[in-house]
Amino acid sequence: MKKNMGMADKAIRILIAVVIGVLYFTNTISGTLAIILGIVAVAFVLTSFISFCPLYLPFGISTFKKKRE
Repeated sequence: MKKNMGMADKAIRILIAVVIGVLYFTNTISGTLAIILGIVAVAFVLTSFISFCPLYLPFGISTFKKKRE
């Protein structure tokens, strides 16, 4: 897997996951919405740590900037 996520993309995804977690633990969201958003939050965190988003692949999107040699 080639990296296709840049630092800004990863930071935004982790921030969104944290916000979802805070909303859940403060009982702002519950039920089916909480489950769906929880799954999205876990997916965001996992893709941030591996720097690869499978949904970017079919569209040819890459926010990863290659370092110059």
